[in-house]
Amino acid sequence: MTAEFLERTVHGLNVRIDRQICVGFGDCAKEAPEAFELDADGLAVFVAPERVERDLLLRACAACPVDAILVWGEDGASLVP
Repeated sequence: MTAEFLERTVHGLNVRIDRQICVGFGDCAKEAPEAFELDADGLAVFVAPERVERDLLLRACAACPVDAILVWGEDGASLVP
């Protein structure tokens, strides 16, 4: 069974991939392949998001055309989408 959500905290950001919404466009992985990839089901998963700079990570998250990647700051404020 595929996890509904994947979550990581990195660079002071709380990043969540909603795999129920993800349709596998792969824009996140194109923007930051060190951070994201598509798994065997064609859905986004984390690789090593801590290896990319914070700004690039935010751009990669924001690149999702269906808003399947959500990002909150340490203060709980929504940053993406």
